[in-house]
Amino acid sequence: MSNKPAIDPGAVYSRQEAAEALGISLSTLKRLIKKGHLRVSKPNGMRRVFITGESIIEMLNNTTVEKGA
Repeated sequence: MSNKPAIDPGAVYSRQEAAEALGISLSTLKRLIKKGHLRVSKPNGMRRVFITGESIIEMLNNTTVEKGA
């Protein structure tokens, strides 16, 4: 059984929290953001990136599982 926390659509996650919730590395999460698979918001003048639970769920719903992947 997985210990990953449930993703709350109304919550806001940091990159680290989102990676942990998805069970992936931070570098994988950054690649997903860079390739446009995961929507983030970045307030002007800030380095910090915010990821909504809703955008994580949306990405998961738009993901297809490929055989042999």
